Amino acid sequence: MAETHPHVDTITRYYHGCNTADVELMKSTFTADVVHYFTQHAAIRGAEALATYWAKMQPRVSGLWVVDHALVQGDEAVIEWTMRWTPAGQAKPQLVRGAEWYVFRGDLIAEIRAYYLNPRLPYLRTDFDLQDFPYEKRAYLTLKE
Repeated sequence: MAETHPHVDTITRYYHGCNTADVELMKSTFTADVVHYFTQHAAIRGAEALATYWAKMQPRVSGLWVVDHALVQGDEAVIEWTMRWTPAGQAKPQLVRGAEWYVFRGDLIAEIRAYYLNPRLPYLRTDFDLQDFPYEKRAYLTLKE
């Protein structure tokens, strides 16, 4: 990947923290009140909570996250990513691909919106909106009248 914007560098450092379960490295890329939104579960709020979440996840999935492509405009960045991981009880790694929308405050990540589907996970919902995301407050189209 050829992108070298400072926001992309921060995302790459965050991913390195995820790959190595390095809580302090991850926290160094976040604002204290960072929010990570997901489609399949509730948002995670706060730098400590988010870094701890990924540090606990890493040994379970043996994940390797990489940034494949990135676009940056102002205080926002959008990336395509790939994760190589090994499902529990499996020996052969698999790939999951997705996209994330980042909002920065200064040089730090303030918000992450993750969009992906993992074919190995059971999705009990048929609505893949970001859970807890303030769609209406931000004037996104909703079905609410």
